[in-house]
This record gives sequence, C-alpha cells and structure tokens, in this order.
Amino acid sequence: MASKVYFSRVITPENVKRMYEALGVTLTDKVAIKLHSGEEGNQNYLKPDFFKPVIDFVGGTVVECNTAYDGERNTTEKHLRTIKRHGWSEYFDFDLLDAEGPDLVLEIENGRRIHKNYVGKNLKNYDSLLVLSHFKGHPMGGFGGALKQLSIGIASSYGKAYIHGAGAPDEMWTADHDSFLEAMADAAGSVVKMFDGRAAYVNVMKNMSVDCDCCAVAEDPCMKDIGILSSLDPVAIDRACLDLVYAAKDDAGQKHLLERIESRNGAHTVDVAAEIGYGTKDYELIEI
Repeated sequence: MASKVYFSRVITPENVKRMYEALGVTLTDKVAIKLHSGEEGNQNYLKPDFFKPVIDFVGGTVVECNTAYDGERNTTEKHLRTIKRHGWSEYFDFDLLDAEGPDLVLEIENGRRIHKNYVGKNLKNYDSLLVLSHFKGHPMGGFGGALKQLSIGIASSYGKAYIHGAGAPDEMWTADHDSFLEAMADAAGSVVKMFDGRAAYVNVMKNMSVDCDCCAVAEDPCMKDIGILSSLDPVAIDRACLDLVYAAKDDAGQKHLLERIESRNGAHTVDVAAEIGYGTKDYELIEI
C-alpha cells in the first residue's frame, strides 16, 4: 500500500506546523523533537525561529547527540556551547541525549550490516518522536533527510562511528561505502521500531547545498527551494524528496546536487530501508 506524503510549495515557519497538522496525528506524552542544530560556521542550517511554531505546537523537547568528528559539537561541553550560541536552548527545552553515558543499545534483528545501534541513553525517556529534517546533500551519505536523522542523527558519538564503520568504529572513514549506507538503514529501522508508530516526519527542501549542516565550511545552496513535505513513513518521504529533485529539470543547480547524491549512491539507503520493511518507496504525493 502506498504511503501518504503531503507536499506544499510554501516554505514558512507557520507552514511547517501546518504540514505536521496535515498528518492528522497527535504525538503524545513526552515528545522528542530531533533536528540538526548546525555546526559552528555553517550558513545553511535551519534556525530556531524557523521551527518555533511547530515545536511550540507539539510542546516537545529538542534533542541532539554529539558528533564523531572534530568540530564544535564533538564533546558535550563544546556542543552545549554551540547549542546556546545557536539559540536552541534559549527558545526550547533541550536535551543532549548522549551528554553522559552509557549509551542505550537497541538490538537490530536481521540487520544487513549491524546488529546493534548505540543511541543517546536519554532517548528512552521519550514516548514519541518528531523528526524535522533539512533535506540537502551530504559529503558521505549523498543526501540527508529523515533516514539520516533517524540513524546518524540519533546515534551517540560512538554510535555514529559504529554506523559509519558498518560495525567497526575504528574504520569509520575507511569502511566499504555501501556497507555504511546499509548500516544507516539498519540503525534507522531500530529507532522506528522503538517508537512503534509514534513518530512523524517533516522534510524541508530549502537551502539545498551539496553539503550537510554538519560542515563548518559548506557550499552555498545550489538549487532553488522546493517545499515542505510531511509523512508518517520515513522511507516514502525521503524517496519523494529525491523524486522532486529529479523533477526539477529547469533548475540550473539540479545537476550539481544530483552528482553529489548519485556519486555517493545515496538512494541505496532508501532502497535497503524499503527492503527491510519499515517503510515503502511507493507513495501518494498530496499537494496542499
């Protein structure tokens, strides 16, 4: 059965909230709101005021995890300073999920590449999950969307290295590339299973650079903004974003972004996630 993916070409803070409301669900009890807080120096990440209407409406806690690479977010002390400078903790309740160990270990049954997922231990304190993703390119994954947020985004610092290395953290930068992509699909599935239908996804196709918000020095956006999508299916929403990029044939920057996505085999993560079975690539795009 095709999943419903809602789509609007209007990109405003208020419309992010409207696109969440279009899903017709209410995330209850303690809600974790996962987003990308932005590496220090990055000019493309979506700022707190952009997400404020939907976060205030849902009433949850913004959550993040430390990174596994050098920068201003790879230790708890530095990351909390960056969070403060970027305004997240000023606007919202904030929780750095892996500020203290030990990690929460999620078991992955029948994983393609990994059989454990190491996430920030505080994730267990939440009952539901809203994933707010900035869709754009990525230096390793090809693109970043809902699946990347569910996997690398929610993984602890150690967990990020574990996924990148397809189970061998010491091989974080040298592991077989498709194995890394498949490990991302495995990890994302374990988080989907943990929340068991109590999750929703919003992807914003704005400021689309070939680089991720994790890059302190990132290229400026190469494509025109496309819109906002929402879904209860993380596989369908990412596939829909990819299809919208392919459909933007009149955009002069399309070729550059597609080169980044295709050269990293980015769609492979979506394909494997669909094969694992926690989402589908078949979707109905409903423009509102």
